Amino acid sequence: MIMIRAVFLNLFVGALACLRVFLLVEAEDPYKYFTWTVIYGTISPLGVPQQGILINGQFPGPRIDCVTNDNIVVNVINKLDQPFLITWNGVKQRKNSWQDGVLGTNCPIPPNSNYTYHFQTKDQIGTFTYFPSTLMQRAAGGFGGFNIYARPGISIPYPIPTDEFTLLVGDWYKAGHKALQQTLDSGKSLPFPSGLLINGHTRKSYMFRVSNVGLSTSINFRIQGHRLKLVEVEGSHTVQDFYESLDVHVGQSVAVLVTLNQPPKDYYIVASARFTKPILTTTAILHYSNSHTPASGPLPIAPTYHIHWSMKQARTIRWNLTANAARPNPQGSFHYGTIPTVRTLVLANSKSQINGKLRYAVNRVSYVNPTTPLKLADYFNIPGVFNLNTIQDKPTPGPVFLGTSVVGTALHDFVEIIFQNNETSIQSWHLDGYDFWVVGYGNGQWIPVNRKRYNLYDATTRHTVQVYPKSWSAILVSLDNKGMWNLRSAIWDRRYLGQELYVRVWNNERSLYTEYDIPPNALRCGKVVGH
Repeated sequence: MIMIRAVFLNLFVGALACLRVFLLVEAEDPYKYFTWTVIYGTISPLGVPQQGILINGQFPGPRIDCVTNDNIVVNVINKLDQPFLITWNGVKQRKNSWQDGVLGTNCPIPPNSNYTYHFQTKDQIGTFTYFPSTLMQRAAGGFGGFNIYARPGISIPYPIPTDEFTLLVGDWYKAGHKALQQTLDSGKSLPFPSGLLINGHTRKSYMFRVSNVGLSTSINFRIQGHRLKLVEVEGSHTVQDFYESLDVHVGQSVAVLVTLNQPPKDYYIVASARFTKPILTTTAILHYSNSHTPASGPLPIAPTYHIHWSMKQARTIRWNLTANAARPNPQGSFHYGTIPTVRTLVLANSKSQINGKLRYAVNRVSYVNPTTPLKLADYFNIPGVFNLNTIQDKPTPGPVFLGTSVVGTALHDFVEIIFQNNETSIQSWHLDGYDFWVVGYGNGQWIPVNRKRYNLYDATTRHTVQVYPKSWSAILVSLDNKGMWNLRSAIWDRRYLGQELYVRVWNNERSLYTEYDIPPNALRCGKVVGH
């Protein structure tokens, strides 16, 4: 008995020692803390004073710079007269749709109240943004850059730039966000934008992180006298081709390297609207440190209005299969083209009238937010908030109707999604919580034989895809992130008037290995008040 007891004690002490070593080695990833106060303030981006949404007095808002796997804690204090939420555009909330910041997953932050977001930039790098997701507040500001850098020891497939600059480019309206909201609520379309904005001026900058934070307008980005080497698209390293100019569609982000090898002077940085008449243009200045000559001469020529040029360029953007991303293993080690799909969704956007007012829809359903967030209703098993039969997998004939669209999927499904655009305006689609492979673009109606034209080898991953007029775009996505995820039009008036849905990625186990539990500070509203 004594010997057995001694052995047991030795094993117990040894186990404690091992546990102590384990705890010492497995230190938690770093934390970054932010406190953001959201207020109204006077701004004049187009030379005319107007009300804007400021974060800590700044327009655009503060930029977040962090490293892969950092924990981000943002206390948002809402001093507006409206409810408010921030969504983290393209930042994947691994196992954590609780922090997505959209009305399907979060109760809005009431005026004179606060909410603290807490999420991890798990296994990702790249160029992203954040912006308000409620009402039309995005039209007044409240947006900013969100850059995730590689961890020390994880190589990047290009020389470290001397410097870099974040450019937030987009269309802008002189009318306030409340006036734009009233325009949409009255059943009318948004007017033509008042102009384009670039937030930048820079010296000796070599990397440009360019994000389209506008409401509705695709832009073309170029720099006078310089070529753009594309190196990253929304968290994925790309084949490093050179471009004279790049189309960046609503909600998208790119990173380019620019070699400053021209005679020392100032050069124009140009952004112009795509597929609009008239064409809006705005400029900033690239300044060589030893320049004494202002920018001059004609602006670099913009591409033609025709969509063929843009679609052809989009097909040239490819994954760098030998480069790593957030981890050392090559991006091409995941052979997405060999995985069989278990389901195909064909999602067709449309424009219609309901009760005499303009609405937008997906497969005939124009989305309406319930008073209870879908995620909370799902977690607390509250019936009557949504069902999985409102929207069909493919377009069907019939009138548009109001509804709360949720597509039910299983965790780890590999799904093909076709975005079918039967309208004459360009579309842009974003999926929260994920990136996906953009495997094909084409004209006209998608048919199954179009799969023969898919890029199943080196299509790049991204979180937002454009769909050209009277055309289709195809993506493949591995649904490995459990939660309730927003799939929406990135064109904000269309999203505001119903062009969105949610994807419920679900399995029947409640485990921290697949999804985090509800945060203790989660706001309650609708039918979950008191739960």
